[in-house]
Amino acid sequence: MSLYSEKMIWVISLLSSGGPDEDKMTPEEHIAERKGLLCGLRSYKFKDVFTWQLFKAIAMGQCLSTLICGTAVTSQYLATDFQLNTPMLQSFLNYSLLCLTYTTILICRKGDGNILQILKSKWWKYFLLGLVDVEANYTVVKAYQYTTLTSIQLLDCFVIPVLMVLSWFFLKTRYRPVHYVAVAVCLVGVGAMVGADLLAGRDQGSSANILLGDGLVLISATLYAVSNVCQEYTVKNLSRVEFLGMVGLFGTLISGIQMGILEHNELANIQWNWKLGLLLAGFALCMYILYSFMPVVVKMTSATAVNLSLLTADLFSLFFGLFLFHYSFSVLYIVSLVVILVGFVIFNAVPTLTLAPAAVPQPEEDGHVYQDSVFEVTSTGPVTPQGKGEEHCDANDLTWTEPTYNQLTSGEERGTKL
Repeated sequence: MSLYSEKMIWVISLLSSGGPDEDKMTPEEHIAERKGLLCGLRSYKFKDVFTWQLFKAIAMGQCLSTLICGTAVTSQYLATDFQLNTPMLQSFLNYSLLCLTYTTILICRKGDGNILQILKSKWWKYFLLGLVDVEANYTVVKAYQYTTLTSIQLLDCFVIPVLMVLSWFFLKTRYRPVHYVAVAVCLVGVGAMVGADLLAGRDQGSSANILLGDGLVLISATLYAVSNVCQEYTVKNLSRVEFLGMVGLFGTLISGIQMGILEHNELANIQWNWKLGLLLAGFALCMYILYSFMPVVVKMTSATAVNLSLLTADLFSLFFGLFLFHYSFSVLYIVSLVVILVGFVIFNAVPTLTLAPAAVPQPEEDGHVYQDSVFEVTSTGPVTPQGKGEEHCDANDLTWTEPTYNQLTSGEERGTKL
């Protein structure tokens, strides 16, 4: 049997079996896949949803939210007790710690993981990534000078749809209807939190230029989404240390230059004391742990899932504010926390799909290119001779004529390209 015939038999058998995964699906799963709004969710059992992996993702996500809460509390103390408005200084401290640890690791590495090799091939990519990350932090802090806390809390959720769109195009992530439902549930939880703030009279912030402030929040959300997509790609395909080391290096340079240009007057007027130093150290430590820990959670889940879990960060800040800043309590805060966590569980109950990169077909020994299982076979009849071919003669003067066969090409005769 010829190589071509063997390959066709293999293709036909593969397609007739429905592919490597289709035979594992039950009829109920097929129905849920096609018609259910919560596509695929109903085919999961309770033990398949509430796994140790899910509980670990929830716990780690809430640890990240707690760290963000720590940065919010220390920032509020710096602003109210010391009238310190230096976002670039605070960012510079964080990036400096990342640079001292992870960039140093890259310097000590050998081979392709060495910092010089990385800079030779990808320095401009990491420069842009560092610029995006620095400005994302700066614009959201700047927005507090122009718009209200309510607007910031609502518009900051814009990072999630932007992140999903970027993941769709650049990471080839494919979401199911259940994932969109989960995002909607989480946003309802955020709405409950904002409603509780309004009822409690916590619509803090400025209203000097609401349009400018809201625009800064949207810009910040978009920049955060870009940074998170780059982070997910890097930690899943390259290295967590490489990502943190290069962000630390370029983040330190960019934030240091920006701090010198924009905040030199504020820095000159700072009245240093041990309380101020302790608060700055606490902020920098929370940010450093957050940046170090977040790639681990992103690699285990996804950037979108992590940002959904971070929606509870404002709630933790409110809970701490009940004791530290004497905020008034509302039952809606508890409702908001539960709703956001339910949405997070729904999002992680059904895994997202990732399109594999298309393999470039290589010619076989006979010079033909075969696409294996990328053809839908429309006829399973045998390949029959189409006529007489070239006449052959061997060493014993025996002659024969080799029949010619109808050669199949991409999308022709017996196959249709998928």
